Formats: sequence, structure tokens, C-alpha cells
Amino acid sequence: MSINMEENKIVFIGAGNLATNLAKAFCDKHIKIDQIYSRTELSAKTLADAVEADYTTTLEDIVNDADIYIVSLKDDALTELMPKIIVGKEKALMAHTSGSLPLDIWPDSIKRKGVFYPLQTFSKQRIVDFRNIHTFVESNNPADLNLLKQLAGCVTDEVTELSSEKRRQIHLAAVFACNFTNHMYALAEKLLKKYDLPFDYMLPLIEETERKAHVLSPKEAQTGPAVRYDERIINKHLDLLADEPEMQQIYQLISKSIHKL
Repeated sequence: MSINMEENKIVFIGAGNLATNLAKAFCDKHIKIDQIYSRTELSAKTLADAVEADYTTTLEDIVNDADIYIVSLKDDALTELMPKIIVGKEKALMAHTSGSLPLDIWPDSIKRKGVFYPLQTFSKQRIVDFRNIHTFVESNNPADLNLLKQLAGCVTDEVTELSSEKRRQIHLAAVFACNFTNHMYALAEKLLKKYDLPFDYMLPLIEETERKAHVLSPKEAQTGPAVRYDERIINKHLDLLADEPEMQQIYQLISKSIHKL
């Protein structure tokens, strides 16, 4: 599946974690990016240099003749900057990358609305392989939906059309599966530092937990004292957390939730 980039000029508005990974994935597939915008020059220049694009830190200097604008900003920033972003671009395909914002966040003046949402956790410091990343696309017209599918298909084999409502539901589940899970790692790291123990001890455990998710349902894979609600062990853990009342509450709430499920 391919796109004639001579006919589709692409601009990235945003140079954060997701934009960095996606722009580099496009570049690796020889998809030319013409311009990068970020409010900070370091971010804009760093990404622009990596993908051989021009850059700007001024919204008014974003070119108006692009065919596709990939808008990868935080939700609040997109909402706030929307009036300035869309000026002069009413004929272009405007696609945001948010998991939680609907397609109709784009105003009526934008006739070609789109969403390009890769379901993954992104960091600038770690470039991911896009090939197996589920990417969800949406548009208000069949031609642009096909264009977004083709664009996504250049970097991943997992492209799915999905409504705003279904994408919002997936984003909620992803917060539990990824963001909350990573926060548990952070709390474990905090405890281990307190006891002068390395977080590396946890890595084989984390890796096996992840591997089990490929062959068992999470419910089937659940282990630990909360499954059988072993109050003797649970109470000992709570005693160890006596000087961490918030972590005590988290421990109790999650233990009860595990046992109930």
C-alpha cells in the first residue's frame, strides 16, 4: 500500500512524543514531511533535522498549502490553539492524533476532518517499531478515510476504521492497561529505593507478566495474596506501608478489586 507523496504535502503540528515517533516512522518509509511546528525551537529543530524538514515555532508561519496536517498536540492545547491552527487551511485534510477527542472537534469551516490515532505509549527517548501498532483512523468522507488508511498502512499492518465513541472507550482501557500499570512500577521503584534495593529485581517479573498476557486472559493470569484475599499477608503489607497512607489506600482498593473480579 503506498501513497504518491508528490501529490500529498504533509505538515506536523506538534513535535512531542507521538509526533516524534510517527514522523520518524514516515521518514523511514521515505514519506516526505515538509514542515514541523512546535512552540519550542529545540523540539521543532530536533525533529525537523531528524526527518529533513523545515520548521517553525510560530503558528502564523505554518505553511497553508499542505494537503495533510497531522496535529499532534495535547488535548487542551489543540482546543486552545484551534482558531489559529486552521486559518488558511480550510481545504486541507486536518487529522488529530488524540485518543479522547472526537472527530467533530474540528469546526464546520474544516470540510476534511480526520483522526489518526496510534494506540501505543510513546517517548522521544525510545523509538518504537510501528509495524504492529494498532492505528485507528476516522474521517467525515470516504476519500479522506481511504487516504488516512493508506498513510497509516505505510507504517503499520494494523489499520482500523473506528468511531470517535469507540476510540474514546479504547483510550480509557489503555489508561488502565498502560498509564496506571506504569504508575504501579513507579510506586514499586519508590519502595525499593526506600529499602535500598534495585528496581532491576522487578524486570523478569514484569517481563513474564507481559508474556502471560499473550497466552492467558488477564483474569486467568492473576496471582498474589489478593486473589484469595489472604488477610495475614495483606495486613503485613499494610503495616509496611504505615508511613505511606496514600499507598496504603491504593493497596487496599486494588486488593479488593482483584478479589472481587
